[in-house]
Amino acid sequence: MPDDLYVDIVTPDDRVFRGQASGVRAPGVEGSFEVLRDHAPMIAAFGVGTLSVQTKDAHRFADVHDDRVVFATSGGFLEVIDNKVTVLAETVEPASEIDVERAQSAEERAARRLKEGGLEGSEREEAEAALERARNRVRVSMGQVGK
Repeated sequence: MPDDLYVDIVTPDDRVFRGQASGVRAPGVEGSFEVLRDHAPMIAAFGVGTLSVQTKDAHRFADVHDDRVVFATSGGFLEVIDNKVTVLAETVEPASEIDVERAQSAEERAARRLKEGGLEGSEREEAEAALERARNRVRVSMGQVGK
């Protein structure tokens, strides 16, 4: 197909997605960005947020009704070379596989830990990052992002 990209999304433990797509949107560290066919070669860092892949293969994933597969991610790198997009992510989880109750519990724990106080330096940064990741998983699982 003339508008296709080949997309490969991997984590240290798994290959999460592999296939053709017409676009990829990522939460860049300096703002979200989209990759389409014939994008210039690049390597970009991305952070906590929503990673979405525009594809006709979206039906392979549960609870997807349009042509996008949406993932919660905690950051990583995206490389584009010759219409191939490789996503190297710390974590990536399809929205349809996120346990909403577990994500909400993690959010509550992280918020409570920060509210209780007494955290300084790297401990506080770690707790804030945990809260950000948990909130992202809740938003993505409930379909409140990327629409």
